[in-house]
Amino acid sequence: MPLIPKPFRALVIGSSGTIGSAFVELLENDPACLGVTGIHRNSDNPIDYQDLSTIESAAKALSDEAPFHLIINTIGILHSADWMPEKRLDDLNAEQLQMLIQINAIGPGLTIKYFSKLLDPNNSVMATLSAKVGSIEDNRLGGWYSYRASKAALNMLIKTASIEFSRTKPNTALVALHPGTVNSHLSKAFKGEQIGRPPLDAAQDMLNVLLSIDKEDSGSFLTYSSEKLPW
Repeated sequence: MPLIPKPFRALVIGSSGTIGSAFVELLENDPACLGVTGIHRNSDNPIDYQDLSTIESAAKALSDEAPFHLIINTIGILHSADWMPEKRLDDLNAEQLQMLIQINAIGPGLTIKYFSKLLDPNNSVMATLSAKVGSIEDNRLGGWYSYRASKAALNMLIKTASIEFSRTKPNTALVALHPGTVNSHLSKAFKGEQIGRPPLDAAQDMLNVLLSIDKEDSGSFLTYSSEKLPW
């Protein structure tokens, strides 16, 4: 039985991004959604993973709007203006690795810590966008050292928290969600516009998965088509 009730209330973290804004648009037009709140770096209650103190502050500021039945965290980074994903080991550098670990793993991990307190204890799902390349077992091509490592670390944080939640929050499911290739600034440099899907299509696929999640799915690494990926 799906955990998310009808009607439900939702929170989208990273709502100014391509996928985050698509989620907000879909939820605003979903008759089963009573309301959706979006936060990002420039929102009234800003959240910025380059300033980790904003995570707890944003969660506290939103406590009056709780509880939420669905929280979706879409924040992540693949590359910057200064560097691209590493093609070989000689490209690995401390600055890039530290930045991706902070934004793709530490930030989302702390977000689970603080924002899970805003979830409805009776029925709720919290999803964090991960990536298939973060799967250690599925890694057959190599490369992309920092991105792979940061997403693998994220996946371990989600899995570990889900085990704790099975005892402390048994009606909450924590999942890692792979969106596939989406037409966005993140994928543009990698032919995303040619091989990706429109953001609204990708968000709708993922939302369909989230609205069907039950207790047994907690601690899973899911694709936008509900396939379970190996960690």
